[in-house]
Amino acid sequence: MFKILGKDALYIDIPQTFKSRMGELATDDEKAFTEQLDRSEVTYLLNGTTEEHTFFIRVPDDVTPEQIQMMCDITLDILKRTVEAEPCVEVEGVRQKYQVIITNWEEPEIIGLNKTPGMSSGAVFKPIIKALDDPGKANSTQQNQMFYF
Repeated sequence: MFKILGKDALYIDIPQTFKSRMGELATDDEKAFTEQLDRSEVTYLLNGTTEEHTFFIRVPDDVTPEQIQMMCDITLDILKRTVEAEPCVEVEGVRQKYQVIITNWEEPEIIGLNKTPGMSSGAVFKPIIKALDDPGKANSTQQNQMFYF
């Protein structure tokens, strides 16, 4: 069983638990933070190799860099305030390594129904193919020839 900021959570509930607990732990002065957090999408990733837990807070595109910085500062304040009583992530009583990433960057979708314009698979690989054929690269007339001494 996972404990996220002192609250029990199943694996599939971790993002929502993190989001709700961060909102609960924010003070009244941090109301702008909770409003931005409510508009954001929180996802969770567990790296089984390094045993690191990652929380991604994806904010909408209309959020300014200053608002993102405010969210970072308040997130850090909340986690510092609660670290002794309620670790961010705890598994079977053991504190875990974690990181929080706040961003508005979205990865382009290369395949699927909602492809990002200009990011079809052919468009992605064209620069790579062109680079292989540019001047200064290996002379194609010298390839596959054997030299005997």
